[in-house]
Amino acid sequence: MKINEIQAKQGDIDIDAEVVDKANPREFDKFGKKGRVCNAKIKDETGSVALTLWNDEIDLVDVGDKVRITKGYAGEWQGEIQLSAGKFGKIEIVEKVIPEKKVQSKQENQNQVPKQPNLNDYEDVEVDEENVF
Repeated sequence: MKINEIQAKQGDIDIDAEVVDKANPREFDKFGKKGRVCNAKIKDETGSVALTLWNDEIDLVDVGDKVRITKGYAGEWQGEIQLSAGKFGKIEIVEKVIPEKKVQSKQENQNQVPKQPNLNDYEDVEVDEENVF
């Protein structure tokens, strides 16, 4: 299924998409049970949709991850379709984003110009003018 095919109150949704945004999680207390909820946004080549993450799902998903939602459910809140794994579905990571580290290549290191000494760095040094070559 593609995002542009999702309709409100639809269940049994299987979809692969990329997480493009993730808000800060919020805590709630409902019927004496504490929990967390977080709004995210996913996209595929046909569009984007809100994704609601609950409890452990929040820590599983990061921006840039490719996710697979199996047996998901689409609800509607204030006129906007919101997808979630729901009671019977699950969210899996298909491709995890690994933060990039800036590593200089050997070529970049060879092309760097050495830092030239600054005479101001040596103003406290006493010079014995007789022994200067």
